Amino acid sequence: MDIKKIFFEHKELVDHILESNFLEEVKKLGNICIKALKDDKKIIFMGNGGSAADCQHLAAEIVGRFIKNRKALPAIAFTTDTSILTSIGNDFGFEEIFTRQIEALAISGDVVIGISTSGNSMNIINGILIAKEKKAITVCFSGKSGG
Repeated sequence: MDIKKIFFEHKELVDHILESNFLEEVKKLGNICIKALKDDKKIIFMGNGGSAADCQHLAAEIVGRFIKNRKALPAIAFTTDTSILTSIGNDFGFEEIFTRQIEALAISGDVVIGISTSGNSMNIINGILIAKEKKAITVCFSGKSGG
């Protein structure tokens, strides 16, 4: 493994992001989330593996604090309750671990964010579809070709 090559690839990715309109898209998403929170809605995160950890971190920053002290804001990562995850996985299948949680907890106007490196995770896709049915605002972050 060539660590220098990995860092160079990372730098290329950052340069690409800075040259694209990705930052504008992130700013738009930030404004959507701000509006939802001002409207007493919540931010919901879904992801698998490392993306699940990202979801937990993002929810923690929203509920806790980011940079400065402020009131707690409503956010949840649907990746943290092992009893819910394993019971839904067992009873309905792994592809449904997020749909049941969306059915139970998402409401119209909530922001539901899915993170999938491949873009092909059926549990994320299914969760987004149910969130759309519930008229939540949906966003997906994916890597590579985007699935």
